[in-house]
Amino acid sequence: MSQKREAAPSRRLSAVSLAAIGLGLMMAAGTSQADNHTGKMELSHGSLIGATCMGCHGSKGMGSGNIPRLAGVPQAVTAGKLMAYKSDALEGTVMNRIAKGYTDEEIQAVAEFFANQ
Repeated sequence: MSQKREAAPSRRLSAVSLAAIGLGLMMAAGTSQADNHTGKMELSHGSLIGATCMGCHGSKGMGSGNIPRLAGVPQAVTAGKLMAYKSDALEGTVMNRIAKGYTDEEIQAVAEFFANQ
């Protein structure tokens, strides 16, 4: 009879796990913007991405410990750093991998979202 070997637990999160964490953070953060024309609550593209950042960067991007504040930082500064992480011009612990997952337009949207916090 063959024995099955148990796989060693992976230290890396799968894409599904990261997506689930991001969705949970979005729901917990409850970031939304009111649509003045219809009265409906609407999430902007930047706020959806921004909600996932809040898990490390703190509530509304206010910073947490050694993790920098994003709230109120000019859009060009945040976008520039994200683009540098994306191209590996700036070295980070996890930010390089995270930034590579976003398009340039998404980076601009999340940078604008935090600039307005």
